Amino acid sequence: MGEQLKLIIEQLNREPFKKNFNLITFDSLEPTQLLQVLNDVLAEIDSKHAIDIREEMPEQTVKRMLSVLGLLKYKPPGNMPDVSDFRKGLVTGSKPVVHPILHWLLLRVPELKKRAYLARFLVKLDIPAEFLQDDIINDTFHQYEELVEGFKAYHKECEQLRTSGFSTAEIKKDISAMEEEKDQLLKRVERLKKRVESVSNHHGMLEHARQLRVEKEREEALSLQKQEQKHQLFQAEQRLQRSQQQLKDLQQAAGDASPENLMKKLEEENKINSYMVSEKLPKELEAMRHRVRYLQKMTTEPAMGQADVQELEEKIKEVDMQINQMIDKRMMRSDPMDDKLTLYRQQASIISRKKESKAEELQEAREELASAERELKQKSSQAPAGEEVIRDDELKRLVGKLRSKGTVYKKNRQEIAELKAEYAILQQTEEILKQRHESVQQKLQTVEAEKGISGYSNTQEELEKVSAIKSELDERKGRALGDMSEMVKELNSRIVDQKSALAPVIKELRLLRQTCQEISQEYEEKKAQYESCAAGLESNSSKLEQEVKTLREETANEQNSYHYINSMTAINEMQIQRAAEEMKLYVSSDPQERKKAIREVYMKNIAEQELLGKKLREQQKMVRENHSSNMEQMKMWRDLEQLLECKKQCLIRAQRRASIGQVIQEGGEDRLVL
Repeated sequence: MGEQLKLIIEQLNREPFKKNFNLITFDSLEPTQLLQVLNDVLAEIDSKHAIDIREEMPEQTVKRMLSVLGLLKYKPPGNMPDVSDFRKGLVTGSKPVVHPILHWLLLRVPELKKRAYLARFLVKLDIPAEFLQDDIINDTFHQYEELVEGFKAYHKECEQLRTSGFSTAEIKKDISAMEEEKDQLLKRVERLKKRVESVSNHHGMLEHARQLRVEKEREEALSLQKQEQKHQLFQAEQRLQRSQQQLKDLQQAAGDASPENLMKKLEEENKINSYMVSEKLPKELEAMRHRVRYLQKMTTEPAMGQADVQELEEKIKEVDMQINQMIDKRMMRSDPMDDKLTLYRQQASIISRKKESKAEELQEAREELASAERELKQKSSQAPAGEEVIRDDELKRLVGKLRSKGTVYKKNRQEIAELKAEYAILQQTEEILKQRHESVQQKLQTVEAEKGISGYSNTQEELEKVSAIKSELDERKGRALGDMSEMVKELNSRIVDQKSALAPVIKELRLLRQTCQEISQEYEEKKAQYESCAAGLESNSSKLEQEVKTLREETANEQNSYHYINSMTAINEMQIQRAAEEMKLYVSSDPQERKKAIREVYMKNIAEQELLGKKLREQQKMVRENHSSNMEQMKMWRDLEQLLECKKQCLIRAQRRASIGQVIQEGGEDRLVL
């Protein structure tokens, strides 16, 4: 809260507010003064709020502030969920209400200014529906909506221009540079006019040059038109190929189309939709409602501690134990009829689960289809006018062209790199030659100065340059006149050739346009036939798939039940056989045969185990009785062992002391002790 107050005071002390507040003065403001500060901030965002709140009623002030805060999309803090409390705090100028508003507004002043400006024009008027029945009011309202849409478009263009990077200074600089270039071009044109006026028949030459320029422009326009027509022709051929392919597909698929199939398909779709509406969607809605109720219940309950969590875990364990006990009881008193019905229950549950999964898959497929259609519409709307969406084959062709152009680009780039390297070498050679030329010129000037004829070489070079320029100008004049006449003749011949070459192409294009119109009409008719045939085929295929699916499921279920019954029969037969053998052995009068019975074997094992247990208990009793005496005896033996070990060590040490300087034999070895 302290950081919030510091930021509010810091922003209010800056431009354009200049309030000169500190923590004490701002905190000691009265409610009306605090509301006036809030109103000043709102007035900075929107100038129509620049009023004194003492001159209007409190209800009007609160209503005005709430409306502008709603336009600015302000949300009250989380600790104040009730709107009435927020309104009451705003009326009384409560600090916990006004301070967060000031903090939020002062952090976003530029953004909120823009939002308030747009809200002035984009917030539509709320006109009752009964007033819109009037034609004049309805037309005016439509004009108003069109103006709002126009304002949106203009504002968007304005923002794009602002963010495009162009500035007025750069534009002015470009304009001035273009004016300078224009002046230079005008000067050059004037100089060229003066130079051409001295030539005889210059008006005719200028007219020929003008005609040459016009014909060149016309040739470029014709070439562009030719390229466009080629492109349109290529697109028409592509459309024709696609329509022919679609026509073939339709002809192949139009075998079994009939109204009965269409009706069956519609009935199946109706069944699917009715299942979705009556069973699946209500279940999902009920589950969502249950989840919402559960979440609301969780939000209303107080926070849980560790003890509460442990208590809940213990309750869950107790409930699990009760459930397991109930399951055991149910299995113990299970009815044979229930056992027979479990198989059908399992099959019914499996079918219901499969039905739900297929319904979910159908819903996902419909959503994917809708998203694909939206994406297709968006891509087609984004495509330029007169152009179609690129197909797969066209895209592959374009990729191939791009790859070939990429190889050409790499070769050209390599050639450019080689030329740049050669250019660098030539520049270096030119610099070396210039240095040599300068050294030779210096030597020549020194020699001329010694001979007393300084400047002779420069004068001679200038005279040679003037004579060369004069001869070159004469040659240029002669060549220019000849070239112009030849160029005019060549242009006239080219124009005639182009006209004669384009005449059959134009005729072919007219014929192609007529054929294209006829093919498009035929395509529409075939398309309608194809759609009807496709609908019938789809209904037939879906019906057959459904029948095959149900038959496969029935077959699988019957096979499962068959194998289950066979296995249970074999198990029952084995059990009956074992019971018969056991009964035969038990009833037999032969004692040896009786001993082979399972009952006798188990009784014998039980007797042996009881005898073994009796012996072990006696041994345990003896061990317990003798445990204390045995432990004492073991302790005495350990003490005796330690005593003997100690005596042994003492004896070894005494022998070592007594045998110094003697030879001792230990373990087959002789050892001399010094």
